Amino acid sequence: MKSGQQKKQAGISFIGLLFVIGVLASAGILAAQAFPTVIEYQAVLKGVQKASAGNSVTEVRQIFDKAADVDNISSIKGRDLDISKEGDRVIVKFAYNKEIHMFGPAYLLLKYAGQSR
Repeated sequence: MKSGQQKKQAGISFIGLLFVIGVLASAGILAAQAFPTVIEYQAVLKGVQKASAGNSVTEVRQIFDKAADVDNISSIKGRDLDISKEGDRVIVKFAYNKEIHMFGPAYLLLKYAGQSR
């Protein structure tokens, strides 16, 4: 064997490791801020399903507002719902935006929309 031959090192440098940790930390912080909005969206869907049992526009909005109070929904109110009828079924639609401040002038805009089944 040759005495001057060295094994080639493999792996990640310290600077590379810091970069990867920084990217993962940033993604984790962003996900932690977005997760509550997804939970709220699920609560809105559940409230819309309950509200679609109403017979009039006023009743649907009241049912949704009561569900919103129980589930702590703050992004949308009963007056923001789009209520229509298809045959004998009440269809309740909604859409709203949620902004998450990232840094400086940068925001993440999440658009949520859905309807009752």
